[in-house]
Amino acid sequence: MPTEFGLLGELQAQVDGQPLNVGHVRQRCVLAALLVDVNQVVQVGQLVDRVWGEHAPAGVNATLYSYVSRLRACLTTADDVRIVRQSGGYLLAADPDSVDLHRFHRLAGLARTTPDAAQALRIFDESLNLWRGEPLTPLDTPWANGLRDALQRDRIAVDRDRSDLALRHGQHATLAPYLMACVDEHPLDERLVGQLMLALSRSGLQAEALDQYDRLRRRLADSLGVDPTPELQRLHTDVLKGDTELPDRAGTVVVGEATVPRQLPAPPPHFAGRARELSELTRLLSVRDDGGQAVAMCAVGGPGGVGKTSLALRWAHDNLASFPDGQLYVNLRGFDPAGPMPPEVALRGFLDGLRVPATSVPADLDARAALYRSLVAGRRMLILLDNAHGLEQVVPLLPGGPGCVVLITSRVRLGGLITTYGARWVGLDVLDGDEAHDLLARLLSRQRADAEAASLREIVRRCGGLPLALSIVAARAVMQPGLPLDAVTEELREEATRLDALNAGDLTADLRAVFATSHHRLAAAPSRLFLLLGLAPGPEIGLAAVARLADLPATRARLLMQTLQDHHLVQQHRPERYRLHDLVRLYAADRAHRDQPPELLAAALLRLVEHYLHTAQRAARVLDPQREPVAAWPAPTGWSVAEFSGQPEALAWFAREHPMLLAALEHTAAQGLDRHTWHLAWTLETFLDYQGHWRDWAQTQRLALDAARRLQNPLRQAHAYRSLGLAGTQLGLLDEAYDNQRRALALFGELGDEGRQADIARGLGWICHQRGNWAEALDFNQQALKLYQHLDHRPGQALALNNLGWLHVLLGEHRQALAFCAEAVAVHQKIGDAHAEAGAWDSLGFAHHHLGEYAQAARCYERALELVRGFHDRFNEADILRHLAETRQATGDPDAARGCLEAALTLLRQLDHPDAEQVRADLDRLGGSP
Repeated sequence: MPTEFGLLGELQAQVDGQPLNVGHVRQRCVLAALLVDVNQVVQVGQLVDRVWGEHAPAGVNATLYSYVSRLRACLTTADDVRIVRQSGGYLLAADPDSVDLHRFHRLAGLARTTPDAAQALRIFDESLNLWRGEPLTPLDTPWANGLRDALQRDRIAVDRDRSDLALRHGQHATLAPYLMACVDEHPLDERLVGQLMLALSRSGLQAEALDQYDRLRRRLADSLGVDPTPELQRLHTDVLKGDTELPDRAGTVVVGEATVPRQLPAPPPHFAGRARELSELTRLLSVRDDGGQAVAMCAVGGPGGVGKTSLALRWAHDNLASFPDGQLYVNLRGFDPAGPMPPEVALRGFLDGLRVPATSVPADLDARAALYRSLVAGRRMLILLDNAHGLEQVVPLLPGGPGCVVLITSRVRLGGLITTYGARWVGLDVLDGDEAHDLLARLLSRQRADAEAASLREIVRRCGGLPLALSIVAARAVMQPGLPLDAVTEELREEATRLDALNAGDLTADLRAVFATSHHRLAAAPSRLFLLLGLAPGPEIGLAAVARLADLPATRARLLMQTLQDHHLVQQHRPERYRLHDLVRLYAADRAHRDQPPELLAAALLRLVEHYLHTAQRAARVLDPQREPVAAWPAPTGWSVAEFSGQPEALAWFAREHPMLLAALEHTAAQGLDRHTWHLAWTLETFLDYQGHWRDWAQTQRLALDAARRLQNPLRQAHAYRSLGLAGTQLGLLDEAYDNQRRALALFGELGDEGRQADIARGLGWICHQRGNWAEALDFNQQALKLYQHLDHRPGQALALNNLGWLHVLLGEHRQALAFCAEAVAVHQKIGDAHAEAGAWDSLGFAHHHLGEYAQAARCYERALELVRGFHDRFNEADILRHLAETRQATGDPDAARGCLEAALTLLRQLDHPDAEQVRADLDRLGGSP
C-alpha cells in the first residue's frame, strides 16, 4: 500500500495503512509546508516563514535542516516519498494523489468537467468525503491558519457546486434538509440561500422559500446595510410566480461544452520571421500524456517592442487544435503607466470566461485561485499571461496540475518561474535584416515597398530590427500616404530626432513611451546606471568600464547590470560584456540629459575615459616594450589598473576594446579634452599598426595633432606628425607621409631630441624605399644608425641595421645585406623584441633568396612567420608569405607557392589593402586565383 498523507483534518501520515509518527508540531508543520507544494521546490525562506512566521529563532536555518533530516528518517520506510535539497530549498517528491489536499482539488476539477451528472455527483462526494475535520489540526502558525481558512473556502465552493448539480438533476427533496443546516451555519451566504429557495420551491414549499429570502433580506440590511443581489431578487420574483423550473440560477456553475472559453485576441495581422522561436515553443509546450505532474509552462522574454505578444498569439492560433477545452487570455499590463493588473482582477476575468456567476466568485485572492485551479484541473487548455510584471502577479494564475499549457510574456526575466515552477525560457531578440525587411514590406503595400526600396533598407537599418519601431514607421506612412519614406528616413538619420520619428500618436505606438514604462520600473540605483550607459561611447562596454563609469565596486556594478538584464534593457552577449540596442541607448541618453545634472554626467564620462586611458597605456607598454614612453598618465588614488601577463593578453584586450577606445577618443576630441585625446591616440598606435587599421590610425593622429596644436605643445605635435607619417606610409600616401615626417624631423631637431630624429630618419628612409629611391633611403638609415649608436640605443640600432640590410639586397649587394641582417637579428634577440626580430628574419631570408640559397631563405621566412603570427600582424604576415612564395616557386614547388599566395591574399583582402590586386595577379600567373 502506498504512503498517504492527510492535511484535511488532523495532520496524518500512513505507510501500508499504519500510522507514521512524524514528530512534534514544528516538524509536522515543515512536512505540511512541503506537502502543500508537493513536487515543487519550497525555498528555505518560505519554509521559515511558514513554520515560524515572525518568530524565527537564531540559527533557524540549522534548526530547519535538522527537522528535514528527522523527517527523512521518519520516511525511510516510504519508498515512494523523498525529500531532496534543490535550488535553494527543499522538494518533497511524491504522487500528488497520495496527499488528500491535492486529491481533493483534482477530483473537484474532474467533477466540474464530467458531463454525466450521476458520475459527477459521485466524484463530488468522493472529493468532499476526504475532509475529516478542521484542516491542518493542530498546527497553529500564521501560515497554517491562513491556509486553513483558504482550504475551508475551497471546500465550501466545491460543496456549493455539488448542490447546484444536484438541484439541476432533481435531487431537491433530499437536498433541502442539508441546505437548511448549512444556512444556519452561513446565514449571509446568498448563493446558499438561493439554492435552499430552489430546493424548497421545487419541493412544493413556496412559502418556506419566500420566508428564507425575507430572513436573508433582513439580515443583510441589519448587518451590512445592503439588499440581496439582483440575481437573487430575480429568483424571488420567479418563486412568487411559481416558476420553479429555474435552470442555472442562484449561482449555478455550468459545466460541459458551454464553458469552453475562447479569450484569445485575434492573431497578429502582419507577422514575419520567428520560425526558430515558433518551433522552440512547440517543442517546449507540447502537451504531455505521459503522466508527468508538471504544468507545461514557457516564458517569452525580451525588451519592449520586440514582438513578444505577437509571437505568443501567432503560436497560440497555430496550435488551437491542441486545446479543445479552450483558451484563457489576460493582458496583465505589467508595464502600464497606471500600474500592473492585480492577480485577483485577472482571476475574475478567467472565472467570467469559465462561466462562474458573479455571485459565486469569492472576494479573497486565495479562494479565487483555488476555484480557478479546480475549474481548469484536468482540462486541455491554453492559459496566456501576457505582459507580466513579476512572479507575485503570475503565481496565483498558474494551474495546479498537468493538462493545461501556460505561455507567459514579460519584459523581465522571471527567474523564479524557472527555478521554482519548472518553466522553460525563450529569449526574443530583434529581427535579423531579412526578417525586418519582410515585416516592413508586409506592413506597407508591396508596390510602395518596391518603389522606395532604398529608403526601406535604410529604415530597417535605423530601426535596428525592432518590430515596434518598424510598425510605427509603417503606421506613419499609412496615415500619411503622401509622405515619402525619404522624409521619415531623414528624421531617422539624426540621433537627435530618431525617437521623435518613432511616434505614431498614442502611448502604444510611441517608442519613447514604451521604453519609459520599462525604465520607470527600476529602482534608483539601476535607473541611474542605465542612464549613464546611454552616454557611454562605443557599441558595448565591459564590466570594469561599467564599474568605473558608475564609480562602484565591480561586484555592485555586476548586480545592477543583472537587474538591467532582467528588465531587458541591456544584453550580456559575452561574459561581462554588455550592449544596448541603439534605440534603447538613444532613449537612455535623452533621459540622462533631461534628468541628471550635467556635472554628474561629465564626471562619469571622464572616469570612463580615464579608465580606458590607464588600461590602454599599460597594454601598449606590454605590447611594445621597446617603444619609448611619453609622460605617463597618472591614475587617481585608489584606482586599480588591469595587469597583463604578456603581449598576447595585451593584444586580446586591445582587440576587444578598440572600438570603445576609438569612440572614447572621438568623445574627448568633441569635448575639448585635448590632453586625453592626445594620450589615447598615443596608446592606440602600436595596436592599430599591427592589426592593419591604418585609416583609424591616421584619423586618431589627426585628432591628436589638432589637440597638440591647441595645447601649443611642440613635442606632442612632433609625435603626431611622426605617427601620421607612418600611417600614411602604410596607406600608400607617400607624398603626404613624407611631408609629415619632415615636419616631425624639424620639430624634434628644434627640441634637440636625437633619438626621435633617428626614428624619423628611419621612417623617411622607408618612404624613400617605397618610392623606389633606394640610395636616398640608404642615406636616411645610415644617418639613423649613427644617431642610435651615439645614443647607445640598441633597439633603434637593430631596426636601422635591418633596414640597411634590406636596402643592400635591393641594390644587389647581397653579402653586405647578410651581414647587416644577421647583426640585426642578434641585437633584437638580445633586447627581446620579437616583433622587430621577425622583420630582420624576413630581410635575412630575402638576402639568402637572392643569393640562390633557397633552403636558408625558407628557414628564415618560416621563423619570421612564426614570430609575426604571435602578434596577429596581418600585413607583415602577408608580406612574408609573398616572399616565401617566391622561394617555393624558385625551388620548383608551385603548389606550395600557390598556398602561400592564397593565404597572403586572404589577409590583404581582410585589410582592404591595394596590394591584394598584385597578389591576385601573381596567383593568376600560377593558375590558381581564388
